[in-house]
Amino acid sequence: MYISKELLITCASEFGVQIDNEAADKFDKYASLLVNYNEKVNLTAVTDPDDIVIKHFGDSLALIKYGKVNGSQRLADIGTGAGFPGVPVLIAKPGIKLTLFDSVNKKLDFLRFLANEIDIKPEIVHMRAEDAGNCEEYREKFDITCGRAVVQLRILSEFCLPLTKVGGKFCAMKGDISKEEKEPGIKSFSKLGGKLYEDNFYNIHNGDKRNMIIAKKISQTSSKYPRNMSRISKNPL
Repeated sequence: MYISKELLITCASEFGVQIDNEAADKFDKYASLLVNYNEKVNLTAVTDPDDIVIKHFGDSLALIKYGKVNGSQRLADIGTGAGFPGVPVLIAKPGIKLTLFDSVNKKLDFLRFLANEIDIKPEIVHMRAEDAGNCEEYREKFDITCGRAVVQLRILSEFCLPLTKVGGKFCAMKGDISKEEKEPGIKSFSKLGGKLYEDNFYNIHNGDKRNMIIAKKISQTSSKYPRNMSRISKNPL
């Protein structure tokens, strides 16, 4: 195998996730394809096999524990890049209905190639998050929305909460987030129909700190949101 199966199983088990042989094989091929494809398209700075398992796969699988992914929800991954966290979650929970959003088509080309190679069937959408939030096909349609290491929290909330259906959850997957980012980010939830639900602190396998901030969608998002990107950038919520 390209990656350590034992390390993968250990990292997954730390978040209560069991990895069977079929899933392990898909993770193994995912890592190999990621590193090879990364030579022509910049997808990740993390290329060591053990680091991929810990920093990408294990970190992504934390969403299953804290987001309470039960295997049947509709999940949107915003700014997915090389497929994190959505693709690892789909491999571990193949019953979910996963939509991967990114504005960079070169990255989505990799995901289309990957999906074919490891036999998964996510919906892959070339669209900016703020456009998706104003699209009837996607607005308030997802049980869970998430973004991992994408943009600051109050911008990410304006991307994700309009896509989250009432009763659903928005999960912001962050590292060691600053107070200066976190407090206004949490305040922005109420303007978008959300409310702070959980604030989870944990470490991934190598000891790196993580913070997953979860908002519950309690009412419909005003039609004013999301705004266009220039307005979001100039005047974040």
